This record gives sequence, C-alpha cells and structure tokens, in this order.
Amino acid sequence: MFKFIFKWLLRLFLLAIVLVAVFLLTCNSILRVVIEHNIRAQTGMDAEIGRVKLGLTEPTLEIQNLKIFNPPAFGGTPFLEIPEIHVEYDRAALAKKEIHITLLRFNLGELDIVKNAAGKTNIFSLGISAPKKLRAGKRSINFKTETGYDFKGIDVLNVSVGTAKYIDLKDQRNNRTQKIDIENCIIKNVRSKNDLAGLAVFVGLRSGNFLTTFAGPKKLSGGNSAALQDILNLIGVSF
Repeated sequence: MFKFIFKWLLRLFLLAIVLVAVFLLTCNSILRVVIEHNIRAQTGMDAEIGRVKLGLTEPTLEIQNLKIFNPPAFGGTPFLEIPEIHVEYDRAALAKKEIHITLLRFNLGELDIVKNAAGKTNIFSLGISAPKKLRAGKRSINFKTETGYDFKGIDVLNVSVGTAKYIDLKDQRNNRTQKIDIENCIIKNVRSKNDLAGLAVFVGLRSGNFLTTFAGPKKLSGGNSAALQDILNLIGVSF
C-alpha cells in the first residue's frame, strides 16, 4: 500500500514539474496575446508585439517591438512603433492594491501622423474610434475604477523618442519626416500628467515646428502634455 501511494505521489510531483515547465515556456506568449487583445479592445487599433517577458523572480515586465496600427479609416498604416517598454515595479505595493513603478523605460521609435483622403488626421480621431467609456466626458478612464488599484506614481521615467512622420494618403508629395532623436531623457517622481509638461516642451523644441504644423496646435502647443498623455494612454499608462 505504501509503495502504491508513493508511486502516485511521485507521478503527481512529476506532473506538477511538467505543468510548471509548460507555464514558464508559454506564459510570456499568453501574456503577449492578452496585451495585444487589450490594446485592440481599448483603442480599436490592431497591435503586434515581438516579445513579452514577465519576470518571475524579479518584479519586471518587458515589452519589445510593439507596433500599433491605425484603423481602416487611415489605411491601416502604422501609428506607433515602440522598440522597448521596460517596467520595474514595487511588488510589496501590489499587496496593498497599489501600483508603484520604480522605473519605466519607454522608447518611442516612431510616431506616424496620418491624414486620410477625407482630410482627417489620426491624432484628432483617437477619441472618436475609442470605446464610449473612454469618451464619456473624460480624457481617460480613472485608473482605480478600471484596475481596482491606486496609482502611486513612477519614481524614474526614462524616455527616448526617435522619429515623427507625416503621411498624407491623398497626396504623398506632402509626406515629411522629422528626426527628434531624444535619448534617455530622465523625469523623476511622475505623479500626474502635469509632470510630463517639461518632457513635452523638450519634444516640441527638438521637433521644431513639425508637430505643430502637421499635428495641429490644438493638441501640441501650450498643452503639449495632453497629447503625450494620449499616446501613453494607448498602452495603459493612464493616471
């Protein structure tokens, strides 16, 4: 009887090891699909992710080669190309229903501003294609209402910005490219979108008059942080 019980315990133990191994090999792939689905559900835009890595022994999350595509009204063209999002968070805060990010490294490789044949610009149309709960009188969903967690801020935000493009689907002679080339701009103690104002001004200075000319001053002059926050909202950095 003892040998019989021991044999089954050994089998269950081996089965548990196999299940853990399968989880370790597939959880990142599953997480990648979940993130892609959530971006689609929240924005109406298709997304592709090259790689997702969730740290199991360390509180880290890495997303590499994230691409978000415009909806059919803008030809399904690329909208954002983000080579890297690296997040380090406070694991102890999670137990208290809080989100405390100790480091967020965000590399925006390319932003494509697209004007379609009807004369509409994708930057202005983001709120139109988003679900109603994103448009009900607010720029973004309340973080705690959406997640059940309090957002406690980002200790260190490291931002790189590569290239901005203007694409006119009706007349490609109007297409333009602007190199912004910001590398590792550090902002500390980000608690609200107002803390991004300095970064937005810096982006504006490096881009010259490109963004205000092609994206329009309504979004990108004066209140630059609002436009940057719109982009961060698309990937879930909403506060």
